[in-house]
Amino acid sequence: MVEGRSRYTGPALAAAVVLAGLLVTLLTVAGLRAAQRENTRRVMDQRAQMAVAAVRAETDRYRTLLETVAAGLATDENLTWEDFDQASAPLDAAGLLGVAAVAYVVPVRTAEVPAAQAYWRAHGASGLTLHPATGRDEHYFPIFTRALAGDEAGSRVQGADLGAVAQPAAALDTARQTMHGTVSDTYVLLRDRGLPAGQRQQSFVFAAPVWTRANDPVFRGWVVLGLRGGDFLQGVLSTVSQGQLNGSLVAVNSDGSRVPVAELAVGGEPDLHRERPVPVGDHTWVLGLRADSTRLPGAGGHLPATVLACGLGLTALLAWLVHVLATGRSRARDRVEEAIADLRTAEAESRKQAGLLGAIMTTIGDGVSVVDDRGRVLLENPAAQQLMGVTEPSDNPADWQEHYGAFRPDGVTPLPLDEMPLIRALRGEPIDGSEVIIRNAGRPDGVLLGIDARPLDPSAGQRGAVAVFRDITDLRRHETDLAIFAGVVAHDLKAPLAIARGHCELAVDDLGDEDAVRGSLQRIMLAVDRMDALIETLLAYSTARDAPLRITDMELAPLVREVLQERAGSLRSAGGPAPEWSVGELPAVRADPALLRHVLDNLVGNAFKYIRPGAVPRAEVTAEPAGAGWTRIVVTDAGIGIPEQEKPRVFESFHRAEGATGYAGTGLGLAICRRIVERHGGVIGVEDNAGGGTRFFFTLPLAGIEEVAMRHIPKEPAEEDDAQVRAALDRALAERAAMLDSRLPGLSALPAADPSAHDPAAARLRAPVPDHQHQD
Repeated sequence: MVEGRSRYTGPALAAAVVLAGLLVTLLTVAGLRAAQRENTRRVMDQRAQMAVAAVRAETDRYRTLLETVAAGLATDENLTWEDFDQASAPLDAAGLLGVAAVAYVVPVRTAEVPAAQAYWRAHGASGLTLHPATGRDEHYFPIFTRALAGDEAGSRVQGADLGAVAQPAAALDTARQTMHGTVSDTYVLLRDRGLPAGQRQQSFVFAAPVWTRANDPVFRGWVVLGLRGGDFLQGVLSTVSQGQLNGSLVAVNSDGSRVPVAELAVGGEPDLHRERPVPVGDHTWVLGLRADSTRLPGAGGHLPATVLACGLGLTALLAWLVHVLATGRSRARDRVEEAIADLRTAEAESRKQAGLLGAIMTTIGDGVSVVDDRGRVLLENPAAQQLMGVTEPSDNPADWQEHYGAFRPDGVTPLPLDEMPLIRALRGEPIDGSEVIIRNAGRPDGVLLGIDARPLDPSAGQRGAVAVFRDITDLRRHETDLAIFAGVVAHDLKAPLAIARGHCELAVDDLGDEDAVRGSLQRIMLAVDRMDALIETLLAYSTARDAPLRITDMELAPLVREVLQERAGSLRSAGGPAPEWSVGELPAVRADPALLRHVLDNLVGNAFKYIRPGAVPRAEVTAEPAGAGWTRIVVTDAGIGIPEQEKPRVFESFHRAEGATGYAGTGLGLAICRRIVERHGGVIGVEDNAGGGTRFFFTLPLAGIEEVAMRHIPKEPAEEDDAQVRAALDRALAERAAMLDSRLPGLSALPAADPSAHDPAAARLRAPVPDHQHQD
């Protein structure tokens, strides 16, 4: 019995849900439609009120401005055109919608027309001609006229008799009698009567009388403003209606007749209508508004249909869910229990992963620090505390330098806050290989740390940065030892070459006319020279990156001329053709003189070497601006050129262009140049020369621009450490030079046997290159 009842429980509940859902959905849709209709009616009423208020505000503003001008003119005993122009000037900038012109109108008796014409001409109305209408004893003449809104038809009105037109004449008479501003019945302005019929508009005039303010006031005339109805209606409603209202303006004239003035259509199928009277002076205008309810805000569009569809869908979904839940309670219970089991398994796995991550962070040898966007330390593993020598972190970045004892790699300059890797990572900048010296009570001897920092991944749920740092103090010591070792090995490789070449020279001098033996010895000497040049080039290549920079302000022109002269002399002494060269105006630069000399020597040597057979070597060195604080040095030659596909690779190590086959070289010269230029913060490149050959260019900072131009130059080792390296290398080289002198006296003057007296890097990159060497 219970089982049978439960069999029908699901369908019964589902049917009840369907009925309830349908009822609620239909009631909701009916309520939405009623609310939409009420909302559109309310919006229509609001727009109608806004339109009436806008029309009243504009017309009241016109009357107020006109009466203000009239009051100002009433104080002028001897009115001239300049006075009227000054008084009416504010109207030109007032943005009066639909206003054509403003004029000063005076009454003149028929007998006084000639005198009045002469009087007003003398007062600034040049060229004024009065045209009195017949059949009237008094005439109303516009004397001064200012066209507004770009209107240029004023000449048709000035001097015309407004008394001949019933509507403005009646308005002027009423204004004079009541001593207040009035509005005329609708008519076509005199200035518009020459337009085609389709362009004429029903218009009005606003008239303000000019009475003196004496005890016995005297009437002098009127200030009259012409208003085009169509332009006025469009200007007012274009803002208020927002393209949603059709409008019409009807004027109720003095005789009670209703005259359509203007229409404004914006489309749609209007189904809402509103008509509101608008009092304007002693007249009444009727503003009619029509709108398509579907285009008004709040109409809702397809909202009821959408609600109906969603309601039916939701009802069906709920009915299905009720049916499933009612008939599958046990199944749902099993799934819940299965889900709970999965959650417990996931929780256990998460705890295991968290424990593993904690163990890794505890045992890892690299220090790891994580901070939030304010610099507060979120995580710091034991390795980080050990490397930093501080167990208590600081949550205030401004105190980091003092708290941890952070210095630049020179070990002397405190590390500024903006240069700290974590701060730069918080700004979104990825940091690789930043070097910082930490020296504090926990690290009294100091430790050099290499730091990588990155912004915290967004999956963490908050902004921050993470830094990984390691102790690279021993690594730097090893690099120093390798530098000393490289210098010693290079000297040991060059010493036997120097001995072999010295013996060859002695043998050549003693052979006399033994040509065959002399030729063999000379070939040995050439092979020694090539090996010596290769060693020199390899040393220059390895030290161009790591040799300490000796940055100073220097004049570039003397160095360029010296390199050109030495290269040209070397070429002539070798029996080659005399080269041609020129130097343009060159600025002072900020650079390492020894390294810069190597760049110039290499580029000039290439210009003289890579030429076509029989051609004259040419080189031209010039300079041109390369941005604020930088200059661009250009070395132009007339040689064999570089194929377009080879240009991107000519600065790579050991790469030689296809056209360089048959020319001596190692493929390292331009790679060395690129290393040196990039260490100065500049760039190097190559392009075709318009007259044949190539143009090599590189950029350098100008002299005296240290703060701006040198900011990209890598920081150099401390002076004390550099001096220790040089001293160690000098001692090793001096020992081997003494051994060489004891074996072969008299050869100490050879270039390879001269130990560095002050700077091993500069010795390895010295210039000029001896005549027996070939560099590229």
